[in-house]
Amino acid sequence: MEKSNKVNTSQLIGDFIQRNRKPIFISAGAIALAFIGSIVTLLLMDTFQRRAISELEELRERYHALHFDIGEETLTSELQQLLVDLSAFAGRSSGFVSGSAWAMYARIYSERGEWPQAEAAWRNAASAAARTYLGPVALFNAAVAAEEQGRIAEAIELFGMSVSHNEPFPAAAHAQFSIGRLNETMNNRAGAIEAYRIVLARWPEVLVWANLAQSRIIALETGVY
Repeated sequence: MEKSNKVNTSQLIGDFIQRNRKPIFISAGAIALAFIGSIVTLLLMDTFQRRAISELEELRERYHALHFDIGEETLTSELQQLLVDLSAFAGRSSGFVSGSAWAMYARIYSERGEWPQAEAAWRNAASAAARTYLGPVALFNAAVAAEEQGRIAEAIELFGMSVSHNEPFPAAAHAQFSIGRLNETMNNRAGAIEAYRIVLARWPEVLVWANLAQSRIIALETGVY
């Protein structure tokens, strides 16, 4: 009886496969193609990533070689070409690689004191590398560039974004202190004290900024500047 049931079950399965062999084989083929496609995609991504990193290193070498030319009154032709190549590379790349290219682009303009271009590039770096440690670093530098242009409200916002970034940021206490400092320049005493108190609450172990924040709170609360 049991043997008969096994035979019947096997026959039913065989009949089912025979009747539906075409869709079954098509489905199996589709699964196989998808699997192969995913492997090929991963291999291509790895190849492109390696190529992008290699190209980024070449750009970095050019940047370091031209570093002493950055402070010249006018951009040399080599620096101009480097800026063009950095922008093009960053535009066709993504993630940390793109952000790194934008950061080099931004450093050139930062060192030249051309703050609008520097800020724009730092913002691009922050956007491209948002999921890496470079994200908050770029936002911090964009805040510095905004402050250099006298755009204090935007600088406060950018410092705040660097502090609240998802990625760890070693200079977060510095950024938070800068929020207090800039609020002072805007005569926002309450905002400055609140910002300084956040430094004390969140980073008491970072003594440089904690001590400075404490001294500024005392100065603002006692009126002794």
